[in-house]
Amino acid sequence: MPAFLTDAGSTESNKEFSMTHRLLAPWGMLIVAWFCCFAVTGANGADLPTLDQRFADEAIDEVPNFQRHVIPLMSRLGCNGRSCHGSFQGRGGFQLSLFGYDFQADHDAMTKGDEPRVNVDAIDESMIIAKPTDEFTHEGGERYKLGSWEHRVFKNWISAGAKFDKDEVAKLDRLEVTPAEVLFGVDPEQVQLKAVAVWADGTREDVTPLCRYTTNDGEIAAVDGDGVISAGEKGDTHVIVAYDKAVISVPVLRPLTDLVGSKYPEVSATTKIDELVVGKLRKLGIMPSPVAADEEFLRRVNLDIAGTLPTPDEVRAFVADKDPHKRQAKIDELLDTTAYVAKWTTLLCDITGNNDQQLNNVSPVRLGPSQEWYDWIYRRVEQNMPYDELATGIIMARSREPGDSYRDYCEEMSDLYRKNESFADRDTLTHYWARLNFRTPEDRAIGFAYTFMGIRIQCAQCHKHPFDVWSKQDFDDFKTFFAQARFTRQPRRNDASFEEYTALMKELDVTGKNGGEVRRNIAKKLQQGSTVPFPEVELLPTAAVFRQPNRGKRNKNMPKPDMLANILGETEVDLSKVEDIREPLMKWLGSDTNPYFAKAIVNRVWAAYFNVGIVDPADDLSLGNPPSNGPLLDYLAAGFIENGYDMKWLHREITSSDTYQRTWLPNDTNRMDFRNFSRAIPRRLPAEVAYDIVTQATTNDKTLENYAATLEDRAMSIPGTSPQGKSRNAQYALQVFGRSTRESNCECDRSMEASLLQTVYLQNDSEVLKRLTDNGGWVAELSKQINGNPDVDKQLERRVEQGRELINNGQKKLARLRQSNAKPEAIRQGAKKLAAARSRLETLERQLRRQKLPAAEKSTPTDIHSLVEEAYLRTLSRWPDEEEKSLAQRHFQEVGDPVDSIRDLMWALVNTKEFIVNH
Repeated sequence: MPAFLTDAGSTESNKEFSMTHRLLAPWGMLIVAWFCCFAVTGANGADLPTLDQRFADEAIDEVPNFQRHVIPLMSRLGCNGRSCHGSFQGRGGFQLSLFGYDFQADHDAMTKGDEPRVNVDAIDESMIIAKPTDEFTHEGGERYKLGSWEHRVFKNWISAGAKFDKDEVAKLDRLEVTPAEVLFGVDPEQVQLKAVAVWADGTREDVTPLCRYTTNDGEIAAVDGDGVISAGEKGDTHVIVAYDKAVISVPVLRPLTDLVGSKYPEVSATTKIDELVVGKLRKLGIMPSPVAADEEFLRRVNLDIAGTLPTPDEVRAFVADKDPHKRQAKIDELLDTTAYVAKWTTLLCDITGNNDQQLNNVSPVRLGPSQEWYDWIYRRVEQNMPYDELATGIIMARSREPGDSYRDYCEEMSDLYRKNESFADRDTLTHYWARLNFRTPEDRAIGFAYTFMGIRIQCAQCHKHPFDVWSKQDFDDFKTFFAQARFTRQPRRNDASFEEYTALMKELDVTGKNGGEVRRNIAKKLQQGSTVPFPEVELLPTAAVFRQPNRGKRNKNMPKPDMLANILGETEVDLSKVEDIREPLMKWLGSDTNPYFAKAIVNRVWAAYFNVGIVDPADDLSLGNPPSNGPLLDYLAAGFIENGYDMKWLHREITSSDTYQRTWLPNDTNRMDFRNFSRAIPRRLPAEVAYDIVTQATTNDKTLENYAATLEDRAMSIPGTSPQGKSRNAQYALQVFGRSTRESNCECDRSMEASLLQTVYLQNDSEVLKRLTDNGGWVAELSKQINGNPDVDKQLERRVEQGRELINNGQKKLARLRQSNAKPEAIRQGAKKLAAARSRLETLERQLRRQKLPAAEKSTPTDIHSLVEEAYLRTLSRWPDEEEKSLAQRHFQEVGDPVDSIRDLMWALVNTKEFIVNH
């Protein structure tokens, strides 16, 4: 079957291009030479023919351009690759910039020095000709032949003086690659790419033989140096085309089955997401799996949105509900739980870098900055603050309000700590700028790019980014925007605030043998009512960003003196005209046309639901790592922006789709599909969720009923990277299951891989075994119900009375708060505590009424069938099948004791793959 070229015309025209490209008869050469002379004039805007065509004629007198022709040719030949002269050390005393993007440096390396590679007086003795054409003397072997078109390019350039004028560097407007998508037939074929460079002056040139071609999966599609793609295994990948600063990706697909075109069955697409996903599946001949059953959907959506299991009663009620809109209602219900807020706060703490070890300089009293960081984000997720506003509160963080003095700031912070007010009340998250690994402009630029743009820019510190357009100059300009704001323990000595700091310290009159003792004494003064000095995020004067203080010398790490900087080569900013140089950065980041900001968070959220991002890894949105479904990512990002960066809109849009709700069970066409979302992929649970659901599945009925509404003792509510207090017990388990270390903002800080140690933990760890026997657990509760507990009624009655008294006191306290015009946050917290107390009382009263029923009327599941059913619903959120019922009943009969039997069954279920993965 012939290849279908989506926008390049017929296969026949493609073959004609290949024939012209390779087989030039003498007459053809004359025609090409004549056409070349005609096209150079730019008549009718025609594309200049390829360099290999023009220089196939020995009589060619054209002078190649250093930027457009010589350097790209050297790149194609591999001369400036990382394994050759483009390495940090160079080769054979000759060093070029990696991938050839520092034209002046490369020209100097070729034409200057003790042993220049270019000899204009003896052209053929020039080392860029003599060595690459000699396979014996050149370590890299023969790169091209004497008399070839490559030889004529170098020879003509040298003979014309080997010139390069840095003031005439041309700007590439775009690179047009056709076909834009390659869809092969079932049988392997070949397709020739064509690349046309369009320069800012309007010149168009076919640069196909000057591009660098790579494939993201050589098993599916191989590509040679001429841009010819050869089909391999069935599947989809991308071929990457690079020339000058342009990087273009070309999707390459080869159907897995013959279910393409008119043979593809009708598949329902109820949402735009489904339409875009099925659109690609149709090209690949992949049939999606059907929508999952209610039990499977309910378990998955609970774990994904709230990090909890549905309770047995929730499973029963959901399956029995006949409302066709019940799934959407359940999604909305979960998005209103505290568990949802905690789970997605944890994700944002991961990507912003909330790490205890990096925050030991934030406060003079060490009151838990990671908790303050967590609380600040939690509040905004709870309020469903638009994501761009949340990001602005982090990126634009400043300690002082406009017009406040240093003493004003210190008094405000001292009051906050003395009165135990919430750090979440503050408008900005200054802690983001306080991390010890966030001190230099370079570190901040790299961390910021990971967090808010989903890109890995660190390569550009030293050389042009290998898979994107950013050069070293782009990085140097970008880091400028992170050079002004800094976190400091005390004001600068030449700042007016330093006098206020000195006066505060004099008033405190604190001493100590070392810094730790001084800090402790300051903390005591704070609790006694004194105003103490606080570290702060301050902005250096703009001029100070460009010069070292008191020396009048330019800091080599700071931007160029003209105070102009480009934001990743896109927007030039005159920094002398802005007070806070983060403002133009935030404006650029939040613009509707920004290619990174919305896509970065959308892709991360998608990855959390599907185990793989539309771009994978989720923090590598480079041009060389294109999305598996570009239209899908574009749609979600555009919709996210149009809906005001509403995070709940994004969650609803994804989870309401059939694509998300499909079963994990594969069919014959999608069994090996892991990146096109034709089915759910069983995936390891995040460490916090894995730890919490073991507790949830084994806990007593009362705790289970309110598990999604409370964060008490939940691993998901641990703020930083070092669990404290009761949470310390979770530290080992969270490490085993790969909780994020939050060391670099990289997705790799969190491990989602399964390991033998995780299996050993679930089977043998004393903490897991304790939960199966603990007095507060379900098994212990069953034991009391089955074996009897004469004191249970009295205990429940006492707890009910205590609960009623607690509610009465809470009502009085809330009334006093409202009458005294207390802060809204205090009133909100009081009302929240009262609501939780009422919920607990209702549960206790229900249990007491149940205990007072005659034995014959109780619904305690003491029979084997009910016990087994309850165990399966608690752990796997489904009913056992007939075989599972039979095995459980046989075990109960062999053991004899129902309590021991149910404990064994719970241990076995917790250790199944079905329990510890989401599916």
